[in-house]
Amino acid sequence: MNDMVVKTNRLNIATQNLSLTEVRIMQLAIVDARETGNGLTTDSPLTISASRYAKAFDVSRQSAYEAILNAEKTLFERRFSFRDTDDRMVKSRWVQRVKYLEDEASIEVILTYDVVNEITRIDGYEQFFTQYLLEQTASMSSAYSVRLYELLVQWKTAKKTPVFELMEFREQLGVERNEYNRMYDFKHRVLDVAIKEINEKSDLKVSYENVKKGRKIIGFKFKVLEKPKTTTPKIQNARDGSTADMFTVEGLNDKQLGRIARNKQFITDYNHLVSSTSPAGQDPKAWEFEMINRLKKDSSQFQKRPIKEYLDY
Repeated sequence: MNDMVVKTNRLNIATQNLSLTEVRIMQLAIVDARETGNGLTTDSPLTISASRYAKAFDVSRQSAYEAILNAEKTLFERRFSFRDTDDRMVKSRWVQRVKYLEDEASIEVILTYDVVNEITRIDGYEQFFTQYLLEQTASMSSAYSVRLYELLVQWKTAKKTPVFELMEFREQLGVERNEYNRMYDFKHRVLDVAIKEINEKSDLKVSYENVKKGRKIIGFKFKVLEKPKTTTPKIQNARDGSTADMFTVEGLNDKQLGRIARNKQFITDYNHLVSSTSPAGQDPKAWEFEMINRLKKDSSQFQKRPIKEYLDY
């Protein structure tokens, strides 16, 4: 769970034109900022090394070095726009400062107010946000694929999306105004490539249909299904098959998992799983959200006592 990227939906649907390398650097910035607590203010630099980039995205150190060196030259100029709570258009940058550290083969960034504000607005169930594991997009080779995944993953519970209006959708994917203006080119070079890569490399299975006005395509609607999770062998740790279900969360809903996460004994048993400087180590709601997701993803790491016992305290 160390590689969870979390962004509010307002930031997630922002129009932008980041390159694949820049998208990856921002992903690492969000992951590292959440886990370490560094970079969550507008005056705290966050360092991303070539070795970190290489490990996260399975590329050579030399390729990672060249990627972050090139990104240092362009990332500062990248902008995005979104509508605020008053429905007014806001234009912002991703970073307010970027510096290449040659001796350390690293890039140092300071996030802008808007990015910091959106990342730290994680208040449990009162806020809507998108989350995904970094590994779901790490092997993707197209920035369009990563952006489309980010746009669609927030709809996996609903299993379908509203209509994505064509012009705004193009901007959200980072397609320039003078690029792929013919529908055939847009589908062939952007949309179909992204769909294929998402279906092959991520946890989603997606498809789309055209939305037309007369004979003209004005947008798209998507079906978003989650692929069946691969089951992993349960860790026995000196317990037999008759007691294995005591350590699972099967049959428990999110409300019950929230009660477990808030249980004082549960907090005592598992507070070592998060850093005291991370959001989950400082905010009870962030802790609850983090633990619910860990319980649902892999309950085998919670073995100090049967999970359902925490409902009885």
